Amino acid sequence: AAEIRQELGGAFDLAFSVTAVELVRGALVTAHSFLREALTERDLWQLYRTRYRAEPFVRLVHQKTGIHRFPEPKLLAGSNWCDVGFEPDATSAQHRVVVIAALDNLMKGAAGSAVQAMNLMLGWEETAGLTFPGLHPV
Repeated sequence: AAEIRQELGGAFDLAFSVTAVELVRGALVTAHSFLREALTERDLWQLYRTRYRAEPFVRLVHQKTGIHRFPEPKLLAGSNWCDVGFEPDATSAQHRVVVIAALDNLMKGAAGSAVQAMNLMLGWEETAGLTFPGLHPV
């Protein structure tokens, strides 16, 4: 929680959990964020798109229908992607937004992060060697 607050800049209420999934690797995070003011879904889309526009391995996943409406760890096995989704709670007087993120904790969590950092340090293309689409279906 401290790292999340540090990176997002400030003191705010935050509740989250990391869930191990029935895969060899993968993690799913569910965070409950409480906003200072109510935001529409459109406002949230704009905020997320602005924040992650320059991040080559973050995808926004938020569909109205279908099997994979929110981030799904099994789809990311073997990839360096982090999928992020959100859902505003229209019934919450506290302006709650539930944020869901999924990643392969071996690739994105350790190995992929090391390669990405090395690429940046050596002045190479940040995505070099990391564009493998993944192993799904496993």
